[in-house]
Amino acid sequence: MRISPFRLERYLELYEFTTKYILGASDCESFEVGEILSEEEFSELSSLRLGYSEAKGSLSLRKEISHLFEVAGPEDLVVCVPQEGIFIAMNAMLEAGDKVIVQVPCYQSLCEMPKALDCKVLTWEPDTERKCWEWNLDFLRKNVDKRTKLIVVNSPQNPTGQTFKKDEYLEILDIARQNKCYVFSDEMYRLLEHDPKDRLPIGTDVYEKCISLSGMSKTFGLGGLRLGWLSTRDEVALRRIVELKDYITISNNAIGEYVAKIALKKRETLLSRNHKIVTSNVELLNSFFNDQEDLFGWFKPKAASIAFVQTKFSMDAENFCADLVKKKDVLLVPSTKFGYGNHHFRLGFGRKNMPNGLRLLGEYVEENL
Repeated sequence: MRISPFRLERYLELYEFTTKYILGASDCESFEVGEILSEEEFSELSSLRLGYSEAKGSLSLRKEISHLFEVAGPEDLVVCVPQEGIFIAMNAMLEAGDKVIVQVPCYQSLCEMPKALDCKVLTWEPDTERKCWEWNLDFLRKNVDKRTKLIVVNSPQNPTGQTFKKDEYLEILDIARQNKCYVFSDEMYRLLEHDPKDRLPIGTDVYEKCISLSGMSKTFGLGGLRLGWLSTRDEVALRRIVELKDYITISNNAIGEYVAKIALKKRETLLSRNHKIVTSNVELLNSFFNDQEDLFGWFKPKAASIAFVQTKFSMDAENFCADLVKKKDVLLVPSTKFGYGNHHFRLGFGRKNMPNGLRLLGEYVEENL
């Protein structure tokens, strides 16, 4: 298996830890350990034995995660690094020649892994005729058949911040059910819907052959824990996922599992803070881009801490982002890093200093465009 370089990660490596304002960040504001753990919990952590944990993740953590589900239980979960989850799930399900449909633009590994496994990949493009990011289900109705092994969807979606309507998502799962194919549902931004009415059910709860991915990195702002989880009620897929995990990490970071468990117990507090940051920042962006509609195409996202903004000026997105870093120390991510042309950029608004970066972006626009 030969995998292409990860464009987004190679780009972030150049700038992420040296640029002052990371306006292309996809996660929410991080927490300090002391904001999550009480003195009693710190004391308990200090006595934690740093041995191996269960390959599927500690039972106590899986029980805590299972409170997020309506149907699936701890036995249906595998704790892993989110990127690892994509890698092992794709390898567990797919073989060369399999037909796979992937919603794009997307996080590169969702499309790259099936390609690296020599699958026949069909990309499900957004409907560009509409004034927002939407994907026409007619494409699935026409292209999903008995030869289809996997449908890959992401909602809330990275990089656009949009989400399917509930009836759309349920129809996607029903199309898969009718054709007896798997669904890989990337749900890393679930619980970060700007209006709770837009929240979708977890795919695993609805369809037995759905494999859902979620974790602590995005919505919770705890990427440093390097913990997420796969869930599925398909016993064959679950067994194969665990077998493949034995060849990668085997078990997880014991300290990370402990902190994740505590964070999930306090999830309402963590989510409340992140929601306040996101909703405040997105309104600032809405005002900014409405004033700049001749230069930018802005589709207000419904969820997550990211948006995908169109550029309407002559400079391409990659050169625009490079010049912005150079002149204002502000980082955006050009659409080339998502394999989606050169006239959009991803903008993140989950961090507290976003307004300062936005002010500098406004200065750049005034001085250069």
